[in-house]
Amino acid sequence: MTGQARPFNTLLVANRGEIAIRIMRTARRLGLRTVAIYSEADRASLHAVQADTAVCVGPAAPRESYLNIEAILQAARRTGADAIHPGYGFLAENGDFAAAVTGAGLVFVGPPAEAIRAMGNKAEAKRLMRAAGMPCVPGYQGLDQGDPALQAAASGIGFPVMVKAAAGGGGRGMRLVHGSSDLAAALASARSEALAAFGSDELILERALLAPRHIEIQVFADTHGHVIHLGERDCSVQRRHQKLIEEAPSPAVGPELRARMGKAAVDAANAIGYVGAGTMEFLLDRSGAFYFMEMNTRLQVEHAVTEAITGLDLVEWQLRVAAGEPLPLTQDEVAFDGHAIEARLTAEDVSAGFLPQGGPVLCWRPPADGHDVRVDHGLSEGAVVPPDYDSMVAKLVAHARTRDEARRKLHRALQDCVLLGVASNQGFLAECLEHPAFCRGDVDTGFIAEHMGAALAGTCPDSTTVAAAALAAAGWPWHGATRLGHAVVPVDLELGRRRWHVQLQAADDSVDVTVRQEAQVDSQVDSVRLALVRKHGDSVWWLEGNGQMQRVVQARNSAGIHLHSAGRAWCFVPVDPRRARAQDGGSGAVTAPLTGRIAAVGVAVGDTVQAGQTLVVLEAMKMEHRLSAPFAGRITELSAQVGGQARAGSKLVQVQPLGIGAAA
Repeated sequence: MTGQARPFNTLLVANRGEIAIRIMRTARRLGLRTVAIYSEADRASLHAVQADTAVCVGPAAPRESYLNIEAILQAARRTGADAIHPGYGFLAENGDFAAAVTGAGLVFVGPPAEAIRAMGNKAEAKRLMRAAGMPCVPGYQGLDQGDPALQAAASGIGFPVMVKAAAGGGGRGMRLVHGSSDLAAALASARSEALAAFGSDELILERALLAPRHIEIQVFADTHGHVIHLGERDCSVQRRHQKLIEEAPSPAVGPELRARMGKAAVDAANAIGYVGAGTMEFLLDRSGAFYFMEMNTRLQVEHAVTEAITGLDLVEWQLRVAAGEPLPLTQDEVAFDGHAIEARLTAEDVSAGFLPQGGPVLCWRPPADGHDVRVDHGLSEGAVVPPDYDSMVAKLVAHARTRDEARRKLHRALQDCVLLGVASNQGFLAECLEHPAFCRGDVDTGFIAEHMGAALAGTCPDSTTVAAAALAAAGWPWHGATRLGHAVVPVDLELGRRRWHVQLQAADDSVDVTVRQEAQVDSQVDSVRLALVRKHGDSVWWLEGNGQMQRVVQARNSAGIHLHSAGRAWCFVPVDPRRARAQDGGSGAVTAPLTGRIAAVGVAVGDTVQAGQTLVVLEAMKMEHRLSAPFAGRITELSAQVGGQARAGSKLVQVQPLGIGAAA
């Protein structure tokens, strides 16, 4: 293949959020003019205002904006863009988009459409990789997509099997099936989610490898016939088959294995005539055997850890290769320095099963410069995290001489990072980094399920944090605590399923606080005396209690009292005791846990349901969320309609317990 110079001056980034900002940062450094696109939901987003110009491409729904090929091409024509970078997600692995861009006379910053199509479909990719001699997990990639054919294939492969969307990735359309009786439901659910996320409901089956590592090799190819790899990344810490923590190099990969996996990845890229950045993803078992899973024909979310240990800018390489330049290094010239670990900060409620969350950003303070970490994000105070897109809102990357030093740096930076207003996985990530198994580097794709059960249930705040929340709820101004006199002020607070009764009483220059957690009726009541040592504006307090000083960042809205304290974020809800008592028995109301589209409704008014039965399927942030009956009963109200929108907190179904009202 002979490279041809294709210089360009204006780059349109067909994406949003942190990756759009990251791409524009390199483009600006290289002297390129930048164009952003945004949906109506992203009108005030950071990526839109950081570009030289920005164009609205449609409503919030991705299919009408970030997946709207004609609208994006029209934006390029209007702004004079002569190249388009797809980022990751959305249209990044859409061969039709790549073909449309080049067909419009523009430079596509990515591989040829043919390579995207070949590797973007998992079934076709497996066939190609087997032909190229790549070891693959046994499975089924057949054209017959009927349930009988898939059931027969699964029986032949042997359970457990993994159901996967042929056209997608990122854990969407993926289901682990342990037995034949569960397969039909898994197929239906995976098809629905795959169709919504990727526009195709084609599925493949694979034998499920239990407790493997997820290892990927970064490859790069130019138009002059050069292909190299830039080492591996370990992406084994995952939830819902989506990555949370990634690192390079892998603790499980030494020089000999790296060379074998790297050669396999390079040979495969050569075999399909690949150009640009790509990632070969493998499962690695404890014996050292590795199996091809898929190829991502784009830049990866976790590319930053490779940049950290190589000192290279992979977006710059993408832009130079797209312009027809040769790769700047040969394989022998690639060098690795130290260790890097990345954590993905996501807007999710961990204790609710990593349920994606949207909402306002009341406070955003990335770690201070002294932490020496890279933070890629698209957040700004006053903005809103929309429910329409992926839940990842930021990435934190630490690089150091050793793995443990990088781990410690990242852990401290996470604790210092403040995001209030929308629930996040910040505290959970910090706990993962501190777990002994992670500290040893002994992790696999089952790490969270095996080791983090207690953290998944939610951590209980200490008494000082609860006391600070009660002070904020009571509205104490701290301009001398005696302003409210010495009367006892009661405050009831909730956090998830926990409830506290707090009493506040002003002392001379402090406040005496007693805290009783309702669930712990036999435990001793905690007492703490809090004094305000320093205050910065209305949001940051330095409180002294029990001989220790603690920084508290606080904000308040209709959702409750938002606090960042002791390295974690909390949202406490002030409770009317009478309302709390009325709700203790359970109301039977099934409400939307987040804003989203109603994908399926499985019941009608008058139906009798069992506890745990799926009532409604909600689609939000590219995932399906099943809402179940809280107990056995009869459906007495139903406001959910397929295709409609549900707002967070709105009641969709009312379940009346059996024995109340009409008999079953």
